Amino acid sequence: MPASDGPPPPGTVIEVRDEEWMVRNSKQLRPGEFLIEAVGASDLVRGQRARFLAPTMDEPRILRPEDTRLVPDGSPHFRRSRLFVEAVLRKTPLPQRERRLALTDGFLLDRMDYQLRPAAKALANPLRPRLLIGDVVGLGKTLEIGVLLGELIRRGRGDASSS
Repeated sequence: MPASDGPPPPGTVIEVRDEEWMVRNSKQLRPGEFLIEAVGASDLVRGQRARFLAPTMDEPRILRPEDTRLVPDGSPHFRRSRLFVEAVLRKTPLPQRERRLALTDGFLLDRMDYQLRPAAKALANPLRPRLLIGDVVGLGKTLEIGVLLGELIRRGRGDASSS
C-alpha cells in the first residue's frame, strides 16, 4: 500500500502478517503514516481486533476483488469446486450462541431423539461441556458420543485430527 494512497477506508479487506483483516477505521497520524483499526477475517484471527501502524510497523496489502484470478474447474459435474465449497462450509464454525444441533440430519442411520439428548445437554454449557453417558447396552452410546464430538468440531471447539 503506497503512502500516497491514503488510509484504507472502512470495509476494505487487507492482508497483514499473512492474515486477512477488515478495516473498521483508519486515520492519518502523520504524513505517510496511518493507524488502521481492523477485525480479523481469516480463520486464525476471525473476530479478533487489532491495530496496525502502516507503513512504519506493518505493510498492509489491499485485497481487491478485481485482482481475483478465476481458475476453471475441468472435473466432471464441477466435482472439485463442489468439494471445495463443502469443505469450506464444514470448516466454518457455527456461532457459539447456536444451540440447535447442526449435524442431526443424515448423521445417524435411524434417528432416535434420545440419542441426541446428550449432545444437546452438553452444548447447553457454553464453557466446558461435561457429560457422563450411562445407558443400557445397545442403546447407542457410541452414536451419542459421535454426535457430540461432531457438534463440537462443527462449532470449532473440537479437533478432527487423531493423535
